[in-house]
Amino acid sequence: MRLSLRQVANWVGLALTFIVPLVVTLMLTDPGSAVSKPVAKPAPPALHRLVLPINTDDPATMRALISTSLNLPKYYQERNEPFMIEVVAYNAGVHMFRADTSPVKDMLQVVRAVNPNIRFVVCDATKQGMQRSEGRPITLIDNVDLVPSGPGRIIELQEAGWSYIRS
Repeated sequence: MRLSLRQVANWVGLALTFIVPLVVTLMLTDPGSAVSKPVAKPAPPALHRLVLPINTDDPATMRALISTSLNLPKYYQERNEPFMIEVVAYNAGVHMFRADTSPVKDMLQVVRAVNPNIRFVVCDATKQGMQRSEGRPITLIDNVDLVPSGPGRIIELQEAGWSYIRS
């Protein structure tokens, strides 16, 4: 059986119709895409972050805040999930961290010993106002940081995804 030139051209055209797209597809496809990829590791547990404000000199409110800052870390430790707390004092709440007026300074030492992931901050504007009003420097307990604005710090933390609980 002899093929005419026209029949050969038809067969070549038909073959090219299938071969060309196959070759182009193979050239454009990543050779590793057909290989199974390793299963991704589970993501580490999310870091839980809590801001606790204190703006009163009421000892009962301060003790409630301390209770929260002791109990919540235990809850997350049992779940093996990281947890951080930042206590922000402003207005009358600065008394919580004053060396001369804090009704809970001994309890704060316990909190810090139990939970190293806690940070205490005081509003510098409030502290300066107290110093002006009392006419003397105010001393804070150890390991307390100053921030320019207590309420401003709370807003920044919330905007960064921190949770907020009012005591």
